[in-house]
Amino acid sequence: MVAAVLAGLSLLSLLTCGYLAWGSRRGGAREAPGNLLGEEPAAGAPRSQPHIIFILADDQGFRDVGYHGSEIRTPTLDKLAAEGVKLENYYVQPMCTPSRSQLITGKYQIHTGLQHSIIRPTQPNCLPLDNVTLPQKLKEVGYSTHMVGKWHLGFYRRECMPTQRGFDSFFGSLLGSGDYYTHFKCDSPGICGYDLYENDNAAWDHDNGIYSTQMYTQKVQQILASHNPRKPIFLYIAYQAVHSPLQAPGRYFEHYRSINNINRRRYAAMLACLDEAINNVTLALRKYGYYENSIIIYSSDNGGQPMAGGSNWPLRGSKGTYWEGGIRAVGFVHSPLLKNKGSVCKELVHITDWFPTLITLAEGQIDEDIQLDGYDVWETISEGRRSPRVDILHNIDPIYTKAKNGSWAAGYGIWNTAIQSAIRVNHWKLLTGNPGYSDWVPPQAFSNAGPNRWHNERVSWSAGKTVWLFNITADPYERVDLSARHPEVVKQLLRRLSQFNKTAVPVRYPPKDPRSNPKLNGGVWGPWFKEDEKKKKSDKSKGANKQKKGKNKKKAH
Repeated sequence: MVAAVLAGLSLLSLLTCGYLAWGSRRGGAREAPGNLLGEEPAAGAPRSQPHIIFILADDQGFRDVGYHGSEIRTPTLDKLAAEGVKLENYYVQPMCTPSRSQLITGKYQIHTGLQHSIIRPTQPNCLPLDNVTLPQKLKEVGYSTHMVGKWHLGFYRRECMPTQRGFDSFFGSLLGSGDYYTHFKCDSPGICGYDLYENDNAAWDHDNGIYSTQMYTQKVQQILASHNPRKPIFLYIAYQAVHSPLQAPGRYFEHYRSINNINRRRYAAMLACLDEAINNVTLALRKYGYYENSIIIYSSDNGGQPMAGGSNWPLRGSKGTYWEGGIRAVGFVHSPLLKNKGSVCKELVHITDWFPTLITLAEGQIDEDIQLDGYDVWETISEGRRSPRVDILHNIDPIYTKAKNGSWAAGYGIWNTAIQSAIRVNHWKLLTGNPGYSDWVPPQAFSNAGPNRWHNERVSWSAGKTVWLFNITADPYERVDLSARHPEVVKQLLRRLSQFNKTAVPVRYPPKDPRSNPKLNGGVWGPWFKEDEKKKKSDKSKGANKQKKGKNKKKAH
């Protein structure tokens, strides 16, 4: 009966929402049709350049906020969200680097070359230097730009560092994770180093054993105290919490002694500390005169990791997967400048949308030659209008082809289903390849002292399955696969994947470089690629070529 209802809804949505008419990728900011040049600002738009505070949590699960029913107390997040706009159809990427790169460029991974995995500490890789970043665009219109927290967009060259990508100041870590107190990180046995920076140098002076969530908050308070609130500021706060390792100050365990699962208990303490930190940031905004003209955006970078204490219930899957539990995120906007405060936005919003949205709010310009994948969604959020976004390319990863039974035949000759990919178009979502860990992990799974999968709900699919289709609006928990019932929709989405793939740039995923070892850099993770070395090598090769040419000339004579 449920399957029949879902199928009916799916067919109805196909007929009513125009899924068969695909739009092409366009240059510049992607806006709603009615937003024409020369129109007066909308009633809910800020009167002057607003202060922009973007808070990015790390690995926070979809359920891990009070207003989503969590047993973990988050009074600050609950209050800010209740007084602002909750984003309940909001998507990010399933891992750290991809979400951060899309936030800062407004582009899908296939358009930056970062479509495979994350940037590893030992890889000579970073966000491509030819991509204009959000802080660079905000600086053009007079913003002071500051970053506090986790970078994770590469650092092998000095040009890749945050201060070279548009931030006036940077205080935080370059890697994806590390000890919350010592700030040391081992990538593999013997490859270990210190990872705390102030601008372009190791911040040894700040190595006082302070828990990173609290240390980053103190830095934010200092920045706000020293800046003139009459001048616009962009503050990007990328907290390390609640990413593993699971560490928290002892006092935050007080309310969670009853949680037997040690990972969940530690995770709860970390989230409680993060909630308090955001309260302190909000108080500082009020104290120093920023709040009334500020926009606070809160987002997780990906879904939670159940084995590390996170919960995405009732969504399917986890961090690192393209099931909803990996990509549907906690998110909200809090601002006195919102028109419809205290509302819930169920329109489609993606992390790439912040780039054009914030630049437009800042009265900036988006060059026509910048091929963005994001849309300006401020009117959607502030005024409750329809979202200009109708689709999301979750990703196409041509390197991840672990679905052994995938084939062109399974993709109707349109797409090789061995390739890991996922796309959302209106209510439809299509996955191909191996989407990753697919269990539903209910709260009961955390009831025991150790990891327990007995409570998990699992789905066994027929051997060789490499295509799934869901109506996400009717079935947000991805319980009823409709791919066999609607092959015509599957074909349309496969064609859309193929269209996107034609615009993809080559994947950037180089092998590790032994020169990255912190032992060769004073015990610190940091830039190791020297431009001078490259010039010397090229000069030597040029000299050798000249000598060869000279010898050849003599032989000719």
